[in-house]
Amino acid sequence: MRYRGTNIFWYISNMIPNKKHVVERLQTGVRMEKRLLKVLKAFADYRDLTLGDLLEGIVLHAFDGKCPFQQDSLRRIKQLKKFYGLDLDSRSSHRLTEASAHGPRKKRAGKRRPRK
Repeated sequence: MRYRGTNIFWYISNMIPNKKHVVERLQTGVRMEKRLLKVLKAFADYRDLTLGDLLEGIVLHAFDGKCPFQQDSLRRIKQLKKFYGLDLDSRSSHRLTEASAHGPRKKRAGKRRPRK
């Protein structure tokens, strides 16, 4: 009989109850590209997750050097990117610049304070 360590590992890891991690969550005001946020919100809704839960999962996988999505999820994300017109990818991440909503900043019109 041949020893198969992976089968034993699978059995043991599936017999141990999942350890829960108690965490403290904070509200944050993160700014993000508009279409990217739309895709993330739509995908979170598709998977019945909150946006925060989705982002936590993505970040934790990234920190471990793992892809957070399986092939079916990647296909859905591709569809959502097309629907929302998101043409950005990982090569774009360090080349994003903020669009100015009103062009160059102008001096504020209004009353001047009298000099003392």
